[in-house]
Amino acid sequence: MNLNTGQLITALYERLSRDDELEGESNSITNQKSYLEGYAAEHGFINCQHYTDDGYSGKDFNRPGWQQLIADIEAGKVGTVIAKDLRRVGRGYVETGYYTQIYFRNRSVRFIAVGSGVDTINPVSSEFAPFMNVLNEMYLRDQSRKMKATYQLKGKNGLPTNNLCVYGYRKDPEDKNHWLIDDEAADVVRHIFQLAIACHGPVEIAHILQAEQVQCPAYYNAVHENCLARSSSDMTKPYAWNYVTVTNILRRPEYTGCTVNFRSKKRDLKAKRMKTPEEDWQIIPGTHDAIISPEQWAMAQYALTVRRRTDSTGISNPLTGKLYCAECGALLNNHRWKAKKTGRASGDYFECPTYSHGNGCCCHAVSNEAIREMLLQAIRDVSRYAIDNEAVFAEKVHEATTIQQHQQAKQIQRETEQAKKRIADLDTILKKLFESYALGKLPEERFHALSASYEQEQKELHASVDEHERQLTAYHTATDQAERFIALAHRYQVPDELTPQMINAFVEKIIVHKPEKINSQRTVQIDIQFRFIGSFTVPQIEALPTAEQLREEERKTKERERNHANYIRRKEKQLALRQTA
Repeated sequence: MNLNTGQLITALYERLSRDDELEGESNSITNQKSYLEGYAAEHGFINCQHYTDDGYSGKDFNRPGWQQLIADIEAGKVGTVIAKDLRRVGRGYVETGYYTQIYFRNRSVRFIAVGSGVDTINPVSSEFAPFMNVLNEMYLRDQSRKMKATYQLKGKNGLPTNNLCVYGYRKDPEDKNHWLIDDEAADVVRHIFQLAIACHGPVEIAHILQAEQVQCPAYYNAVHENCLARSSSDMTKPYAWNYVTVTNILRRPEYTGCTVNFRSKKRDLKAKRMKTPEEDWQIIPGTHDAIISPEQWAMAQYALTVRRRTDSTGISNPLTGKLYCAECGALLNNHRWKAKKTGRASGDYFECPTYSHGNGCCCHAVSNEAIREMLLQAIRDVSRYAIDNEAVFAEKVHEATTIQQHQQAKQIQRETEQAKKRIADLDTILKKLFESYALGKLPEERFHALSASYEQEQKELHASVDEHERQLTAYHTATDQAERFIALAHRYQVPDELTPQMINAFVEKIIVHKPEKINSQRTVQIDIQFRFIGSFTVPQIEALPTAEQLREEERKTKERERNHANYIRRKEKQLALRQTA
């Protein structure tokens, strides 16, 4: 129907949600349009224009079609609004009642809900409208409870509760609850994780992807129709990557092959969806093929926690966040600068921040070059030994890990018992404090100050106990990590140079001790904690002599024997001369 701009619009409003489709009624958008057009023609309404919301729930009014209708009403363009019934307008009785009973009347707009028998030009027809709105909201709440129960049951059965696939996957045509790897997008995900492990931050990664002209997830999903969500992105900017998108990708455990449910929840029907704490998530491993390994994901999570800044040299140091002070436990700061004349890096060392801030400790200054040389040699030595002696290496790591975990578990157990004892003491203190306050022996202000302090301490102790018990459980269920390190060593073999990827793959932390003077030389002890295996010292194995070395040793032995024989002859000759004299 053509719009005659000289007359007010007769707005024909249609809405259909996925829940409405389940009712089994003929409520399709096409049927609604045909029904309303027939009604308008039969009753003499002209200048009709459709306002449609396909796939939108009636629980709120944040719908594009409805918002356009309201905008046209505010502009004075609409004279009549016609809907099939009140449910098409909305399910919430408060909001629906406001529009049908107040808003349309105040703006002199006639409203007709054909199937509900409502016409605002006839006041009698609107008497039962509020009751219909209440019934519609009751229906909506009942549907919400059913959907929530279905949602909870689906999640508890290990099925994904989200209708949308994570970027990098697509739905299996034969099973909508199963994800398949989308090769093109998965390559981008792998690239992002590799950049993160190579010490590039989210902002830098976003700039790299923009420069490489990689399509951002919103644009990619819209083009390939892998996503059911409506994209709000600007389709004229296909490479609009930003640090938020990159961070969200790096934070998703789904890329390791697991399903994550219950990331968010709604307090009630009309409340906004809120994020849930990570400890309340349901994580089901092995539900689909992994794009990245758990080790890569763990390294990326660590990389996100380290704040790296490019300095005057223009690059960030991959060792940042790895070096710790053995005395105070602080992360060592990296200091670098360029010479003014040459523009080249002339200084590069790590230093304890506690010392530099004047809070005690000592400098712990160690050059970046020395650390890198020592680290490369240590990785080469351990990797070579692990590859050449896999069985012996695995046994030694298992023994060392067992001893180390046993010692740490004993310490944690002692700390847990002390914390539990203090919690019990605080319960007694708080009880006596309340009794003193109730008997009037303690002023109210003092009571509140003391009780708040003790309750805060108790809260922190409870959190400490929970963390200690989690660590104890991890120790009891720990598996041998030697095979994972051996696989890592095979991947890199015996490296010739140190790369950021290697540093993140091999190194958990580096502990720098207080420098000492040995034989007038400044000496710094440095302990390397390798990933999976902790500290490991390569046994000194005496190498078998070569054939050339054996020949040389035999020559030296014969020479020593010959020299000894000559010595004996000289002694005998000297003795004979003395006897003759």
